Amino acid sequence: MLTERQKRILWAIINDYIVSAEPVGSRTVSKKEGVGFSAATVRNEMADLEEMGFLEQPHTSAGRIPSQKGYRFYVDHLLTPRLWRREDLIILHESYTLQMDRIEEVIQQTTSLLSNLTNYMTIILGPKISENRLKHLQIVPLFDRSAISILVTDTGYVYQKRIMIPEKVPYHEAERLVHLLNYRLNGIPLPHLRKAVAQELKTELAHQFSKYGELSGLINQVLQAEKQERVYTSGATRMLDQPEFQDVEKVKMLLDLIEENQTMVELMEPTTNGVQVRIGNEIHHNAVTNCSIISASYMINGEPVGTIGVLGPTRMDYGRVIGLIDLLSKDFSRRLSTLFELD
Repeated sequence: MLTERQKRILWAIINDYIVSAEPVGSRTVSKKEGVGFSAATVRNEMADLEEMGFLEQPHTSAGRIPSQKGYRFYVDHLLTPRLWRREDLIILHESYTLQMDRIEEVIQQTTSLLSNLTNYMTIILGPKISENRLKHLQIVPLFDRSAISILVTDTGYVYQKRIMIPEKVPYHEAERLVHLLNYRLNGIPLPHLRKAVAQELKTELAHQFSKYGELSGLINQVLQAEKQERVYTSGATRMLDQPEFQDVEKVKMLLDLIEENQTMVELMEPTTNGVQVRIGNEIHHNAVTNCSIISASYMINGEPVGTIGVLGPTRMDYGRVIGLIDLLSKDFSRRLSTLFELD
């Protein structure tokens, strides 16, 4: 267990390093407000903190930098999340003054806002498709038997894609089919839609539609939604401004990671434990061993359905970001809940 003096010195070193990105020496620490120890005393304590694994000493410098163990202790025992300024809150709430009626718009705007406020990369994991239920189907004719299929979920997602209406099926029959599917499938989880048609509606549809054989292919097209959870990111290029990412290989690994949708989903799985801070090797991915992820789940009807988070260097401003993630995830949950109540 660290002594109070060691805690104060570790706190001062990490706070200085977060701002400067330069190794911190004993003379610098001794001059910090609230430390109150001589440079010699600080130097001895820094040596002990290094021996215990809380600090590291780059071979090119006499100063010390925090280790991942040091950051972990700092976050768990020394840090008080920072209260946000009034002007920051005004920016946050003004971002929702637009009349947004789709969850994608809310997520995209929130992703950009969070990246701008933190100057780090923002990641938001959209609601799991398995938790989305059908709210509305529609087809909009285009030309030459083509149309746009629109599938709307109870959580506000809108899936659109181009489909082809079979040659032998009049458009009014396709419309009547969609009307019946709307009536019979409303509220069913998306992954179960086609199974519900096959097990519960096949006989009824065959009885009502003489060309059911041709319509079955149309049904499959209309009811097929994207299977992957959606990952929204913003500010990846901001990481290039961080000293830790001057190494081209590190940048390439990070950018490759962003393209791996399923890996990003696994990194950002929703939880019910409030704000989570994962530092370096705790993330269990080589591309982000020099990074930290601060995240929190957002709720719809009291259930965690997605995650909002920030990825930055281990040298990130934890107090500032933790306070913002906590505030924004709650505000985000309220905003989404309001949208769904209006649906």
